[in-house]
Amino acid sequence: MDKKDLRIVYMGTPEFAVESLKRLVEGGYQVVGVITMPDKPMGRHGSVLQPSPVKEYAVSQGLKVLQPEKLKDEAFLDELRALKADLQIVVAFRMLPEVVWNMPRLGTFNLHASLLPQYRGAAPINWAVINGDTETGITTFFLKHEIDTGEIIDQVKVPIADTDNVGIVYDRLMLLGGDLVVKTVDAILAGNVKTTPQEELAKVDELRPAPKIFKDTCRIDWTKGVKPVYDFIRGLSPYPAAWTELSQGEASPVMLKIYESAKIFCEHALQPGTVVTDKKTYFRVASTDGYVDILSLQLAGKKRMRVADFLRGYRHTEDTCVR
Repeated sequence: MDKKDLRIVYMGTPEFAVESLKRLVEGGYQVVGVITMPDKPMGRHGSVLQPSPVKEYAVSQGLKVLQPEKLKDEAFLDELRALKADLQIVVAFRMLPEVVWNMPRLGTFNLHASLLPQYRGAAPINWAVINGDTETGITTFFLKHEIDTGEIIDQVKVPIADTDNVGIVYDRLMLLGGDLVVKTVDAILAGNVKTTPQEELAKVDELRPAPKIFKDTCRIDWTKGVKPVYDFIRGLSPYPAAWTELSQGEASPVMLKIYESAKIFCEHALQPGTVVTDKKTYFRVASTDGYVDILSLQLAGKKRMRVADFLRGYRHTEDTCVR
């Protein structure tokens, strides 16, 4: 079968999923439908509906778009069947019911932003950086009942530099993901896919999960040591951002988001969370084995700024700390 005759249904929502869809469209593959999340209410009263990045791109290309509230809804399933897809591709979407992923004759494959079976879950890129990994990657695999557990089709490994934050790794994996999706489609078309059960790879290392990240997840624990805190900050930068509370005497604590830091290893007698600053050029926080040197941050209600700009309007007192 020629790629122009292969009927593909694509499923995805965020910016990460746009690159792979774009590569398919520009590569001349026949995308007969795009499934994405319903438009998201925005604004003070929720009166403005914001389409997903995938929908915006699909509409710009004149592709058919479906936005079901529920994936088991009969009306949606009828529309999906009518597309007569040979293959479905999922990139950063939702957990699919079997009636959906089992529909096309060639199956449904997913692009996941980790080296499965490591980091199954919603936030694999964040957790790889938070955990200080020096390598991550992308995986394509066929869907089955349990989430992120299907047989692996292909993988690409990517190094993580000590200075990379999650935004840098995200962009790198997004671009490589487009390459891998096209490569996987071509392998399926050629009929030469050789899959590997994840159980065979799971024996190598202890499996690390990648659960969804919430606000409380992003709070910094200054007792964990300089390197873990440094990795935590870059693993949440630029979004959703690690945070702490800046406390001074009897004044109410203020939320402080931290985007960029540096490591200073040394001995000291200060309690973790103690702030040390010259009030002009540096703002450091004590940890158990040194200091985390804060380079860029954001106070609640303010814009992100470099630490020198922050210190111009900041009054340091002896009891200043973060917690």
